Amino acid sequence: MASPNYLQWLATETPTTWWHDSADPDELQAGLGHAATGVTTNPLLTARTLRGRPEVWSEALAGVSRDLPGERKAEELMRAVVTRAARMLLPQYDATQGRLGYVCGQVNPGRAGDRETMAAMARRYHAWAPNIAVKLPATAAALDVLEDCVAEGITITATVSFTVPQVLAIAERHRAGSARARAAGTTPGRCFPVLMVGRLDDYLREVAHDRRAAVEDADLRQAGLAVAKRAYALFRERGYECRLLPAALRGTYHMTELAGAEMVMSIAPNIQAKLLEPGVPRECRIDRPVPADVLRRLQTIPEFVRAYEPDGMAPEEFITYGPTQRTLAQFTDAGWLLIEGIKLP
Repeated sequence: MASPNYLQWLATETPTTWWHDSADPDELQAGLGHAATGVTTNPLLTARTLRGRPEVWSEALAGVSRDLPGERKAEELMRAVVTRAARMLLPQYDATQGRLGYVCGQVNPGRAGDRETMAAMARRYHAWAPNIAVKLPATAAALDVLEDCVAEGITITATVSFTVPQVLAIAERHRAGSARARAAGTTPGRCFPVLMVGRLDDYLREVAHDRRAAVEDADLRQAGLAVAKRAYALFRERGYECRLLPAALRGTYHMTELAGAEMVMSIAPNIQAKLLEPGVPRECRIDRPVPADVLRRLQTIPEFVRAYEPDGMAPEEFITYGPTQRTLAQFTDAGWLLIEGIKLP
């Protein structure tokens, strides 16, 4: 029997699992062959596959009414992409009694402060398939929705999240929602708090250059890792049930330095390809700390401190944090609005 590749090793010989980060069905099929146990999608990835491969989605496009308003049209197209992936993952979901096999479906990122709209969308998404993990942004408004959803048994992936304060707030609201569910005799929804480690690095790199901060690029490449490692340590210390989901990896180092954690890694096809190359170290490095001198230099950047310290931000500040604003804008302008603009046959 052939020895497992890196991704298979990760999923079968360490506590770490991984989700495929793409909405393309052919790429997903390849990811499943390498032991992916879930799928992350977002409006950007959904727009990319719908617009880039219309022949794959011709039946889905034909099934959407031209009379729908733009937001509902985009939601129906999102449903076509998400439910196709959900069908591919359903055997895993069934075989593990809902432990694995989830597919993310993200609500309209332009509604990140609208509790009522997000709640209604989350309930509709939940009805699409049993293995949907509804993606909500980690804003104060969405945290309220998250707790209610978990209490109703709806699984949530909390995205547009980059910081220790955000994932701690997510975990606390999941804990509160779970307690409400159990008190009502309901099975709580699961929760996956995202840490977009690469997007945090990208943002801090621009901030550091603008301020002429005394940090090297090698330091900035470890900012997201430092946040993920600290968050993971706090999750273990506090006994949270939800599992961190690092995403937006920028290189193999984001994966290899977190290997061995009880986390779910979101890995895009380009990073998967690099991890399948020879020479990738098969070591559990989650307990290997970021060097103290690197942390000292990073802590000269106030925006890193806000991300790294557990009390670095209050929930009301999450929506104004730089990476949150730029990611919501990208997911809206280069994702959701492009889906709304797709011409139907």
